[in-house]
Amino acid sequence: MLSILDRYFLSELAQTVAATTIVLVAIITGTTFAKVLQQVAGGSFPASVMFPVLGLRTLDGLTNLLPLAGFLGVMMALGRMYRESEMHVLASSGMGPGGLLKPVAILAGIIVLITGVVSLWLGPWAVRTADALVAEANRSVIAAGLDAGRFTELPGKGGIIFVDRLSRDGSVLGKTFVATESTDSEGVRQLKVVTAAGGQLYQESNGEGRFMALRDGWQYKIPLGRDDWWRMQYARNDVALSDVKADEEEDPAHSQGTWALATSPSPDARAEFAWRIHAPPMAFVLLMLALPLSRQSPREPRYGRILLALLGFYFYYLLLALGRAQIGKGHWANSLPLLLVHLLALALAGWLFWKQHAPRKLRGPRKAVS
Repeated sequence: MLSILDRYFLSELAQTVAATTIVLVAIITGTTFAKVLQQVAGGSFPASVMFPVLGLRTLDGLTNLLPLAGFLGVMMALGRMYRESEMHVLASSGMGPGGLLKPVAILAGIIVLITGVVSLWLGPWAVRTADALVAEANRSVIAAGLDAGRFTELPGKGGIIFVDRLSRDGSVLGKTFVATESTDSEGVRQLKVVTAAGGQLYQESNGEGRFMALRDGWQYKIPLGRDDWWRMQYARNDVALSDVKADEEEDPAHSQGTWALATSPSPDARAEFAWRIHAPPMAFVLLMLALPLSRQSPREPRYGRILLALLGFYFYYLLLALGRAQIGKGHWANSLPLLLVHLLALALAGWLFWKQHAPRKLRGPRKAVS
């Protein structure tokens, strides 16, 4: 059963961790949004699924965000209590060094549980769902970014397209204008202009090639700097669009289920599996490190300990990332070195906590010198 102090500490810590999580989620959402916009502009997927993909990718990012949010939240909450002398008052009223361990351990258990659910199940599910949304959208809406009533750049084609009407699924076009610039075999730059009364967008059966079938229009080829040009009237004219661009940073192992990774002999799969199972221990170790690192005197700079803690977090995270890279390259057969990193960090937290709260020997009165 929780005491009044336990409930007070748990409430303060939980509120600060929740606020820190919201701030970090806002930051990571902004970064992810910029990347998603870049992919939409590059033709990786249409704008219609931009916000669902953004939400799913942000959800996947919680695997690395939650341990950091818990670490910073506990640091800021306890740091405020130390600066405002709350901890000194509680210590003088009889609260021992272990008074913080119980509420922090309860909070750590909650964060570890949530981190485990996200890293082992929810994150991979979000990645697979986002990939499925993108694949389905690229099948149904072939011209990514195409919008009726405005000029749109053709990704990878060096041209523009304008349509006055567009069907709901983006496959049927109204009156269409297309202009592209290219260089012929003689090195002469030429402008190609195509007009049409209507058109249809379609994709190859393998999902790679994208084409625009235009009907009842004219096609012009105009060499720049020369007087000779020609035009052609057509009943149907198929124009190739840029292929769907894959995400260069896409990791196939990242979207696989945890059980599939555990049974895969691939080094990349083993590295991804090791990272997922070591995310919950990382959350626990960071919260234990926050206990001694947050202790400060009222005269210390307000954010001095936070900067020091962030530096320690970066070093700790870097060691884990290097271990993951070694597993992915096949240099390490298992994730035992990652476990050693956790144990060393936990031992450091215990040593710092003991050093801060160890009873100090009292010196006797000095003898007078005759």
